[in-house]
Amino acid sequence: MSSIKQFQVTFDCAEPERVARFWCEVLGYVVPSPPEGFATWDDFNRSLPPEQQGSWSACIDPSGVGPRLYFQRVPEGKVVKNRVHLDVRVGTGLVGEERLATLEAECARLVALGAIRVRLLLADEDNESCILMQDIEGNEFCLD
Repeated sequence: MSSIKQFQVTFDCAEPERVARFWCEVLGYVVPSPPEGFATWDDFNRSLPPEQQGSWSACIDPSGVGPRLYFQRVPEGKVVKNRVHLDVRVGTGLVGEERLATLEAECARLVALGAIRVRLLLADEDNESCILMQDIEGNEFCLD
């Protein structure tokens, strides 16, 4: 039995390119090169039927370590809480005030990109502090 070597995380959204660019900024990811034979993603999109243009986008970890993120256009809007969310690990190994300061600084950067701060969850006996947030289309994620 072989183990899985790669996976991607898929987001349903209304504006795939916009959401992909947001997550590129959050994670330091990049938009992959356009398919062979196309100089730009705009050229590629123009080659598609109108109903498929802009229907998806992706971003990748330039180091090749993290998973690919895939964004697909869907007709319905987000209605309920995500069943799966990303934890953006910016405070790993930090505790107390140092952790809070790091989380708050990253939260401010992401809010400037269009994210929404939902609430701060302070450390308890089982978990360190984290900040619940939403991306530019309301998908929940945690700064952890």
